[in-house]
Amino acid sequence: MIGQPDLLTIRPNLKATVTMDPLSEVLRAVRLTGGVFLSAHFTAPWCISVAITPDDCARYLPKRPAQMIGYHVVTEGKLLVGIESAPMLEVSAGEIVLFPQNNSHTLADERGIKPVSARSLIQRSPDGGLSRIDHGGGGAETRIVCGFLASEENYNPLISTLPKALKIDVRQGASREWIEASVRFAAGELTNGRLASSNVMTRLSESLLTEAVRQYSSSLPENELGWLKGLNDSHVGRALALIHHKLTEPWSAEALASEVALSRSAFVQRFTSFVGMPPIRYLTVMRLQAARLNLRETSKTIVQIAHSVGYESGEAFSRAFKREYGQSPAQWRDEQSKA
Repeated sequence: MIGQPDLLTIRPNLKATVTMDPLSEVLRAVRLTGGVFLSAHFTAPWCISVAITPDDCARYLPKRPAQMIGYHVVTEGKLLVGIESAPMLEVSAGEIVLFPQNNSHTLADERGIKPVSARSLIQRSPDGGLSRIDHGGGGAETRIVCGFLASEENYNPLISTLPKALKIDVRQGASREWIEASVRFAAGELTNGRLASSNVMTRLSESLLTEAVRQYSSSLPENELGWLKGLNDSHVGRALALIHHKLTEPWSAEALASEVALSRSAFVQRFTSFVGMPPIRYLTVMRLQAARLNLRETSKTIVQIAHSVGYESGEAFSRAFKREYGQSPAQWRDEQSKA
């Protein structure tokens, strides 16, 4: 497989999403929560090191997330993003950079400046509003707003295959106005003592990630295989959308193959080569992840949850759950309630 780049610049596709879009169906299943937590004002020269942790976003979330995606919206000026040994990435006003694996990184106005820990510069708002950073030497100004996406799932095929950073250019069209309005809304909510992880911010964050992933997947070489490339494959992409859209359907490899107009053997081989596992194995993983959300977030019985994710009986569900996670659904739920 061709190696994934560490950094990628993209421009959003503003066309409407079609029905049964595989990416939208998969993202909907991830159950992402979003919000903003910090506004920063820098003056040249400056350089900071950034490590966004679940603790930074704890007051916006009911439970500690298993995965986080940090992002920065540049509203004025420009900055350089550095991640490990990757080339520096320049981000200007009207652009947004996302960090799918939430890697630690540096932000600076130019190369060669020793970084200062961003955490040491954060000024907490006494009234519960937006935290702030004011830092630098008094020169050219840069302003950013920092946000996050969070998921309680430990594994998602979409997030695991993304590069370390994705840059979105939203300076063209109406999307910039909507994004900036949403950021202003969040800042205002926090200033007034209300949390900004509202439906508006979640929709904003999901849209940013959707556009970033869509453009990244379409930019991959034609001969490259992988889960993301599978989204753009007419056969595998439709199968992924069907699985996520109708998770409780009693799918078989034959039924999915028929839906995407391939023979069973050709479909299983094609799906496995892109996704990294056979279709029914993928279906099982997605069902059990949905079950864990139900176990954690609802008071439904084991049998009710079993039926809600496509199992005909509580016994079959419990066996599958224990094979995957090493304990029964009831034991897992009890453990989560004590966490």
